[in-house]
Amino acid sequence: MTGGSLGGAMSHIGELQAHLPAAASMLVGAAALGVAVLPGLAELTGHANTMAHEGAHAVMGSAMGGRVVSVRLNRDRTGVTSVTSSGSGASVLVSLAGYLGPSAFGLGAAKIIQVGHPIAVLWLVLALLVVLAVLVRSSGFGILAVATSGVLLYLMARYAPLGGQVVLAYCIAWFLLLSGVKVVLEHGRGASDAGTLRELTRLPRGLWAGLWLAGSAAALIIGARMLV
Repeated sequence: MTGGSLGGAMSHIGELQAHLPAAASMLVGAAALGVAVLPGLAELTGHANTMAHEGAHAVMGSAMGGRVVSVRLNRDRTGVTSVTSSGSGASVLVSLAGYLGPSAFGLGAAKIIQVGHPIAVLWLVLALLVVLAVLVRSSGFGILAVATSGVLLYLMARYAPLGGQVVLAYCIAWFLLLSGVKVVLEHGRGASDAGTLRELTRLPRGLWAGLWLAGSAAALIIGARMLV
């Protein structure tokens, strides 16, 4: 780890950083895939996907004029986001957003990296975790999971060598893009959000699962091109 002030660490946010070579980025992607799918690791890192999933519900709810009442994160990598809705159309969009959330956040991270600001990814994710921590205040496990993730990310963003921070930003982007597809494939039409959307629209569960898969796969393809 390197020393230096917090201000010095944060000053790197606005600096342009060199991209990783394509081969190195692909190696990071392979490592992120392993973290997302290997037994043991997947059970642990899956909570990050859940945070992004529930965060997407919260972001969409706020964008639609609703109020995010609470977010709950469970030990089994499930979660519940309570949002006051302004109508059935808004409820559909809020329910639809969850399984696209990790992929959307991953695509955003990939774009920020593409324009030369990978360090900004770390601090932006940290800021989002702070907001999420406020929303999960009534969930004991959720507070622990978000706080642990936030502390680890802060230590890396504050003290790790610059090259290590760049690699971590790539890893975050790859993980979100890959885990977005993985979880959609795992849950498919059996997802609780698919059931909610079926009740709201009378359209079949399989339609929503197909939309999630198409969206997450497209995000992975586009994001991979940005990262490589």
